[in-house]
Amino acid sequence: MTDTLITGGMVADGDGGVPRRADVRFRDGVITEVADSLTPEDDDTLVDATGLLVTPGFVDVHTHFDGQATWDSQLAPSCWHGVTTVVMGNCGVGFAPVRPGGQDKLIELMEGVEDIPGTALHEGMTWGWETFPEYLDVLDEGQWTMDIGTHVPHAAVRAYVMGDRAATEPASADDLTQMRSIALEGMKAGALGISTSRVLAHRTSRGEVVPGTLAQEDELEALVSVLQELGTGTFEVVPRGMDGEISVEAHAEIEWMADLARKSGRPLTFSLVQTHTEADRWRLYLDRAAELQAEGVPLYPSVGSRPVGVLFGLQSQFTPFSTRPSFQALENLPHAEKLAEMRKPEVRAKILAEPNGRYRSQGQQDMHENFANMYRMAWPINWEPTRDETMTALAEKAGMEVEAYFYDYILGDEGQNLILYPYTNYTSGTMNEVYEMMANPASRFGLGDAGAHCSIACDAGSTTLALAFWTRDRDKGPRIDVGTAVRRMTRDTAELYGLNDRGRIAPGYRADFNLIDYERLELGLPHFVWDLPTGARRLMQRAKGYVATYVAGVQTIANDEATGALPGRLVRGTQAALAA
Repeated sequence: MTDTLITGGMVADGDGGVPRRADVRFRDGVITEVADSLTPEDDDTLVDATGLLVTPGFVDVHTHFDGQATWDSQLAPSCWHGVTTVVMGNCGVGFAPVRPGGQDKLIELMEGVEDIPGTALHEGMTWGWETFPEYLDVLDEGQWTMDIGTHVPHAAVRAYVMGDRAATEPASADDLTQMRSIALEGMKAGALGISTSRVLAHRTSRGEVVPGTLAQEDELEALVSVLQELGTGTFEVVPRGMDGEISVEAHAEIEWMADLARKSGRPLTFSLVQTHTEADRWRLYLDRAAELQAEGVPLYPSVGSRPVGVLFGLQSQFTPFSTRPSFQALENLPHAEKLAEMRKPEVRAKILAEPNGRYRSQGQQDMHENFANMYRMAWPINWEPTRDETMTALAEKAGMEVEAYFYDYILGDEGQNLILYPYTNYTSGTMNEVYEMMANPASRFGLGDAGAHCSIACDAGSTTLALAFWTRDRDKGPRIDVGTAVRRMTRDTAELYGLNDRGRIAPGYRADFNLIDYERLELGLPHFVWDLPTGARRLMQRAKGYVATYVAGVQTIANDEATGALPGRLVRGTQAALAA
């Protein structure tokens, strides 16, 4: 094959330094040269990157494409946001191993924990495996816009071994032996790590406890011992308390995670957010992780680039009126008819006059009724709204009751207006806490949850936000420099999972790149699409400014649109730097 030469760009190479003017040459999917100036050769394919920011492809280590990867080669929304490698199977949920006839149970797990419609999974997934190695073999036949890797998911392993006992009973010695054997088999076959979840709020679609949530420490030690034995792999944890739980058990999570990382010597990464119940606990965990890292303990908090919350409007799963009979009578109407009905003064008056019904939980009630924590998601997007921009504050300014103001707002833009209810990371009404999490070198970038929470959230564009907002647009506090932001999404995340052949622009590394029009880079508004199997809905968010994305030297994005190329493959296990 001929060489490709990218010339004239400002290269942020993934090492964290200030972007510099440099040329990059690659051949057969591998970078061969990087220099201030390279002379074109006769057979070079030239790519003019003048005026563009050139970065390594982004490595997103927290996604849930486990089902989608079996039917969708595009892997949107991630493909629109510079991502060239994803790691799925997070939070302990996934689809292997599975006993014959046990597929429905795993779908219920994924639907409940990650809000991926069960109907879409039933219709769209192609199975054909029982063991975890067989699952990887099926994935090995796939082609995507990006590379994929996966964890061995604890919940699936526990369900496979313990059956009906998996949700609530402690594991016996024999259970532990079997689980460890399955995890070892999965890691040897090419898994990048093992994942688990301990959040009490995580439930199946039937409301049952997710297998592994209540696992004892000896069970977790048995799983991590697999990584210790092999000397490879990362342990991913969603710890108790991330949902706002206040308990002795939740407060003790940091120390047992530290103990596992210390004993095994393997990286342990855990989700970290600011909860609404203990607004400063995240800082204690982040500081403790920094102390432990200084002692050589590989414990890494995984943090996001924005508030984690719920988006809702007239087209979504719920609104503040969802429990009212007059609104429920309209729910199944086509959107245009529903909008027309709700615009009628008599219908509006009737819905607003009705009291709310019963809720499943206090959290659900808050998301329906706490208008003082609801913000407009409108163009141009205000990523850091102040308290005087809540629904409550805007209604007061308009001299209206807040429910009436909200009602009229969601009918705007032909019924497509959305509201953000930030559940975490926005307790202070600023992004200052998120900045501290992102800027701290002890943390790792993640929590975009691409492929999950289809009807209530769309955080897969976190990579785009990290560049556009955090390095350029933020005006209410400190920013992050471009080189650091790029490193956080490339080299740091790649190395966390042993993907040592990517995440840098240097000879011997994979030719995964983004060519970005930095000044034009922006996230579009989230919007609903009905493109999942069975026509199920999901939130989608596109971006502008990606002039080109390359995966293994093949262009997958051109001027924000997919080229149709599918160079992405399954990544099995730790990757060494390639030979230039």
